[in-house]
Amino acid sequence: MKILVLADEESKSLYEYFSPEKIKGVDLIISCGDLKASYLTFFATFSHAPLLYVKGNHDGHYEERPPEGCVCIEDDIFVFRGVRILGLGGSMEYIPGADNQYTERRMERRIKKLWWKLKKNKGFDILVSHAPAYQINDMQDLPHQGFECFKDLMDKYLPKYFIHGHVHANYGGGFKREDTYGKTRVVNAYEYYIFDYPENGEQAAQ
Repeated sequence: MKILVLADEESKSLYEYFSPEKIKGVDLIISCGDLKASYLTFFATFSHAPLLYVKGNHDGHYEERPPEGCVCIEDDIFVFRGVRILGLGGSMEYIPGADNQYTERRMERRIKKLWWKLKKNKGFDILVSHAPAYQINDMQDLPHQGFECFKDLMDKYLPKYFIHGHVHANYGGGFKREDTYGKTRVVNAYEYYIFDYPENGEQAAQ
């Protein structure tokens, strides 16, 4: 299964110079946040693939005008072709009371509320977030610091992939497109990236 992931910055190559050939064969599109609603609507319109999204820390405008033809997977598990996809958007809280910003404790509470969905689906295969996990491709400043509880989730459920945004390639050294944490492949979706999810015809691990 070919997955296109998006985050943080619009791609001139895909958007301004769009050609159907550039997303040919893409089965699923996932946005990790901080993109205009109209940008996501564009891809939902010109692709046959479902478009799933979580919110970034700059996506408060989605409340008034959400992306059309897209599926918000915040605090939910979306199953596509047997692949279980868990969505947890937002960033570390650096402006008290701001939309889509969470303290570590509040993010932990969000995860605890998912206990039934996690039990019902017997875990998940892909974790989709806006922020990274703590000390995995995150940064030392509070706005770009990752969540420790994301590591706890991966330790417990061993997902195949963790996809996030929030850390831009132009922030300087340390940017990694891909990394690993235990048995989980970590992908930074900044701008865009396409990868193959290994279905191999087997059912998702239980």
